Amino acid sequence: MRRIAQIAGVSLACAVTLQASGYKIPEQSLSATALSAANVAAVKSADASYYNPANMAWMEDEYHFEGGLTYINLPKVNFDGVVSLYDGESKVEHFIVPTAHLVTKEYYENWRFGFSITAPGGLSKRWETPYAKLFAQEFTLAIIEANPTASYKINEKLAIGFGLRAVYTDGVVKSDGTDIGSPIARDMSGDSIDFGYNLALSYRPTKDLKIAATYRSNVDLTVKGNAKLYAGGALQYNDSASVEVPLPATLALAAAYTMDKTTVELVYERVFWSEYDKLDFNYNVSFIGNPYLENFDAPVDKNWKDSNTYRIGITHEYSDKLTLMAGYAYDESPTPDATIGFELPDSDANIYSAGFKYKVSKDVEVGLAYLYSDKKDRTANTDTVKGEFSNSSAHLVTTGITYRF
Repeated sequence: MRRIAQIAGVSLACAVTLQASGYKIPEQSLSATALSAANVAAVKSADASYYNPANMAWMEDEYHFEGGLTYINLPKVNFDGVVSLYDGESKVEHFIVPTAHLVTKEYYENWRFGFSITAPGGLSKRWETPYAKLFAQEFTLAIIEANPTASYKINEKLAIGFGLRAVYTDGVVKSDGTDIGSPIARDMSGDSIDFGYNLALSYRPTKDLKIAATYRSNVDLTVKGNAKLYAGGALQYNDSASVEVPLPATLALAAAYTMDKTTVELVYERVFWSEYDKLDFNYNVSFIGNPYLENFDAPVDKNWKDSNTYRIGITHEYSDKLTLMAGYAYDESPTPDATIGFELPDSDANIYSAGFKYKVSKDVEVGLAYLYSDKKDRTANTDTVKGEFSNSSAHLVTTGITYRF
């Protein structure tokens, strides 16, 4: 039982780190959804402010605005345990995620500025089956990022970009072992505002070839809030709690080539999850001597690994008004076998997407995109979770509008 208490007690960080693992949301614009986020080297709309601010240097000299709305559906995740006690399924989740991007006209000589508001991760996972509730009755996380950016055109072939990341995190974590006779439960909530930066480089050796590199820095999420911890059926702690976990750095290398009216882009993305090696909660008091609660405060090794994502996107200008897009990505999970659990049933994924844009006037363009993320089944064989997770997936539908003025 002490081991179960320890595993349940450390799950908050898994909720906090959903952003850049199994439930990251790299699709922060219409084009990104349609292209499986292969939208770095050739991006030329207002979402360049987020995906590659260096590319703002080559946009037409006017204001560019893009607004988007993404519906996200997470179907039930099934778990078949080695014993029937473990069996269960998560709830279906529905979310609406808005985004906005703005790029200004040229200010001073060769300078452009941008601003993006995005929701790059979070979402929720909830279980109602008795054993899963002990670990993940509810994990809900919201992350909102404000990203002011700037670009400078060095010459006609080379430009740089940079920006500030202001990341707001808000989370709720609940678990309850009452239904299986385990006298431990928790109800936690917390938030934080933390900062980082991003860099970008774009090089255009020829008219048709575009090469880019972008880097988003690590951001330490310093989540602080309140925790209610129960043991033996009674409230044992109702006070402040904090935990610090990394939102890891990400490097993207991209190349795009245009053949007549068709552009093909390849993106390699490296997420430096090895930054997440240990988890340590902090409370106002010591739990040493309490056979259950002391495990909520015990540092735990996580030892996550760096992960890779490989993306390809194809954009075809079918006519002067209609643009067609499609994409594919293979996304690796950073989660080691030793940490897989109900709060984060993550695995490698195949991602498929398609969409279109249509010009309704010279300055206004609208569109629609769909993305499907199909995660592989994964076997858990830890001290407390033994069985197979299956049917993990995600559906995204994005509508968007761009306006130039």
